[in-house]
This record gives sequence, C-alpha cells and structure tokens, in this order.
Amino acid sequence: MSKLPPEPDYEYVVERIARFIREAVERAGVKGVVLGLSGGVDSATTAALCVKALGSERVEALILPDSETTPREDVEDAEALASQLKLTHHTIDIHGIYEAYGGFLPFHDPQANVSNGNLRARIRMTILYYYANLRGLMVCGTGDKSELLLGYYTKYGDGGVDILPIADLYKTQVRRLALRLGIPERIAMKPSSPRLWPGQMAEKELGVSYEVIDPVLYLYVEKGRNVEEIVEETGVERETVEAILRRIHRSEHKRMPPPIARVSPHTVGHDWRLPWNP
Repeated sequence: MSKLPPEPDYEYVVERIARFIREAVERAGVKGVVLGLSGGVDSATTAALCVKALGSERVEALILPDSETTPREDVEDAEALASQLKLTHHTIDIHGIYEAYGGFLPFHDPQANVSNGNLRARIRMTILYYYANLRGLMVCGTGDKSELLLGYYTKYGDGGVDILPIADLYKTQVRRLALRLGIPERIAMKPSSPRLWPGQMAEKELGVSYEVIDPVLYLYVEKGRNVEEIVEETGVERETVEAILRRIHRSEHKRMPPPIARVSPHTVGHDWRLPWNP
C-alpha cells in the first residue's frame, strides 16, 4: 500500500542541481570540487552531477576505504566509475590512520562500533578537506534527503561538507536519477551502507527499507500528515512510523549549527548575520 514519493521532473532536477554547483563554486572562488567516492549510489550520482555542472577536469575524487570494513567490490565500483567519468582520483586505505588513532588513545575500545565508525567517517572528511585546501577546491557532500532527515550520517564526518547537491532528493529518487544519468545498475541499486564497521548495512541498522521509509518521510515532511494519517495512507505499522519520526526529531541537532549562549545584544547567527556586500 505504501507509495514512493512522486517522480520529480528529472530534467529540471539535473539542470537545477548543476546550476547550484556552478554557482557555489563561483561564489567560493575555488577551482572546482572534491568528493569522497564510495562505490554507492549517492556519491556516484553526485559525481555525475558535478561533472555535468563543471566538466570532469574540475571534479576530483578520493576513494577512502578501510580494508577492515570496506568490501573490495565497493572500491572496484568506485574506481571504475571515476574512470568512466574521467575524474582525477586517488585511492587511499585509511586503516593505518584509524589504527594509529587507536594506538594513541588510552580509552580506545575496538568493540565500540558507533564510536569507531564515526572516527572513520571523520578521518575521511579530514583527508578530503586537506586535499581541498591543497588543490583550491571545495568539499562536495553526497548525502541524500532520507539520510539527512533520519540523521543517518556522522556529524562532522560525512555531514561536515561545503555543499550538499542531492540533499533534497529522497534515497529512492536518487536511485532512479542515477539510472537516468547512466550510473551502472549494480551501483544504482546496491544496498546502502556507510561501511563504518564490518558487515554494516543501512537498512538492517535502520530496521526498515527505504521503500518504506521514504513514503513516511514524504508524507510527514512535505504533506504535514500526522502519525494516524501516515499509517492509514501507507499501511505501514504505527510502531514503524513512530520510530522513523523519532529519528527525525532526535537528530535535529545534526542539522543545526551549534547553539550559542546569548550574553550580548548581537549574537552571531541570531541578531548578527549580515550578507557580504562589498
């Protein structure tokens, strides 16, 4: 009974996102963008859109597997896509960097999946920003709307980026767009996983598929439906709907800048946020 979010005008979506990327690069005064290419649908789609916007010569990719957690086929898919898109790219196994952190931390716990997974995500983003600074680029994020709303990303890891081109498209929409952009089906339809610990799979961790999640998100966010209405319109069990909505609200801090304790008449981000006007 559950229906996916409606199909957008993909031609308009591609044109609008490409213009967004070009304007962001121009406004920042940088040469282009760098992004992390994982072998999954989100980063593949983002990379293809960046190439449409800027040309392959202004888009660079870092493939950052951890040999302990990343399947070899993901690396191969990422490298093949980078070659297909004619991107300058580098593959760097971050496992040694991750191990170095553990060796220096007296409180390191190898069994703490979430803490260690978030560390891997933040290591990747540190490398991306180091590379961006060296090359005069901006860091392009690859998160989609479903992940953003669920808070299914690492704060200051894959969430710490300069722009998010596909963050207004639900996961199921990104998959359909990927196929239209010529992304190989094995990537477009690959089960999602951040690969932050061995065997991690997104839908297993979330407890429900994106084909169920996206209609709930769409009705709640875009249509303003309440729990009862969502259950009636989708046929999804009430417990599942409530669990999805709890994720939205509990992760709000990830989508907001850090709160500031106000002690002056002009607090940055509240009363003082003048646009640049030279």
